[in-house]
Amino acid sequence: MSAPQEGLHLGRRIFLKTVGVFSLLASLPSSLWAFFIDKLGVRTVERDTFAFDNALKSIFWKIKKEHEPYVLEIDGLVKNKARLTFQELMKLPQVTQTSDFHCVEGWSVKDIKWGGIRFEQIVKIAKPVPEAKYVIFHALGETYDPPQGQYNYVECFPLQHLLDPKKECLLAINMNEKPLPHDHGAPMRVISPYDLGYKSIKFVYRIDFTKEERPGWWTLANPIYPINAPVPASRLRKK
Repeated sequence: MSAPQEGLHLGRRIFLKTVGVFSLLASLPSSLWAFFIDKLGVRTVERDTFAFDNALKSIFWKIKKEHEPYVLEIDGLVKNKARLTFQELMKLPQVTQTSDFHCVEGWSVKDIKWGGIRFEQIVKIAKPVPEAKYVIFHALGETYDPPQGQYNYVECFPLQHLLDPKKECLLAINMNEKPLPHDHGAPMRVISPYDLGYKSIKFVYRIDFTKEERPGWWTLANPIYPINAPVPASRLRKK
C-alpha cells in the first residue's frame, strides 16, 4: 500500500473510532457529557495540523512549524470586502449568552456560556448586496476523507437566519468566560443554538456571502444530514 493510501486509511480508522466513542457515550446525562467534553476533549473531522496561539493571535501550522497571523476574510456579494485581524474583531461590540448545545447523536450539554460577536456587526462592515441571501462559512485546515472533494469544513446559513434575534446566532470567541479552546473551535466558531451541532462550524477563517444555498461538509458526506437542521422541539428547553 502506498503512503498516501496508508494515510487515507489511517485517517478513516481514526475517524470511525471517534464516531464509535461518541456513539457509545451518547446515552450519558448531559451533566456527564459536560465533564467528558471538558476532560476528554472534542474530536473533529479536521486533521491535527494547526492550532490557534491565543497569545500571538496567530495560527501555528504544525507541519511547517510556522506562525501565520489570523485574519478573518469577508468576501462574496458584498460592497466592502474585508480582512479583519483578531485584534480588530475584539474591538467590535461583544455580547455573551448562555445556550444549550444539541448534538445530532441525541446528547445535549446545557448552559454553556458563549461570548463573541453578533453577525450584524459583520453585515455592517461588509454591506452585502441585495442578491446575497446566504452565508457560507469556511474552516481552517483539511479534513479526513473529504466528501466530493470538499477538503475543508464548510457550512451554510440563510443570511436572515443569522440576523434573526430569536435564533441567537453568535460568532463565538470565548467559552465559559475563557478564550475558546482549540477542541471547541478556536479562534472562532459559529453558535446556532436552535440548530443541531454540526451546523456550528469551528475554526472559521472565511465568510462568503452568496445568492445560492450550498450543502455543508456533513451533508456532502452523507445526505442523512440535511442542509437545514433545526433541533427537534422536544429537545429544546426554550420554546
